[in-house]
Amino acid sequence: MPMPADETPPRGRTVPTPDPVDPVDPAAIDEVLRFWFEETLPAQWWAVDPAFDQAIGARFGALLEAAGRGEAWAWRRSPRGRLAEVLVLDQFSRNVRRGTPGAWANDAAALVLAQEAVAGGHDQALPPPQRAFLYLPYMHSESRRVHQEALRLYTALGLPANLDAQRRHQAIVERFGRYPHRNAVLGRASTPEELAFLEQPGSRF
Repeated sequence: MPMPADETPPRGRTVPTPDPVDPVDPAAIDEVLRFWFEETLPAQWWAVDPAFDQAIGARFGALLEAAGRGEAWAWRRSPRGRLAEVLVLDQFSRNVRRGTPGAWANDAAALVLAQEAVAGGHDQALPPPQRAFLYLPYMHSESRRVHQEALRLYTALGLPANLDAQRRHQAIVERFGRYPHRNAVLGRASTPEELAFLEQPGSRF
């Protein structure tokens, strides 16, 4: 019986989580999309929440490892499957590996998947809110050239909040050629200008 939202489990008990997802199971595509777009609140997408990160790791950690090895290639046969793979590589990496270089280790692979989807017109088969996530690897890139394409995509998408986010991310990459807030984790030396920037509100994503 589901636990009411205003109740917490008694001491010594934990709320059961679904079994880990098998990347070979075709139903995994639906499970990833259902989790992200139906079971998860939008506020959770961007929050730093260790419990949420842990839940994603328990349920999708093995899937993340498999996708990182390229084992979810069959998902690319459909726009929804490609979106699910992008979500795993781009978003779940940031949750499960937060605070480590692994958070961004799959960014290049996710970007290639998104670029292939756009080149083939497969992104147009997805509703705008889902396309916004398909395009996120563009926004997460540290390439000025990639951000030019990201701006075009988010402008055409027509979702003001996402376009604003793209512009704010792009301004940082245009200025520094990278995201300074990643420097410490990645072992990159920050310039004095970057260090001053990191003291400002809105300098970290």
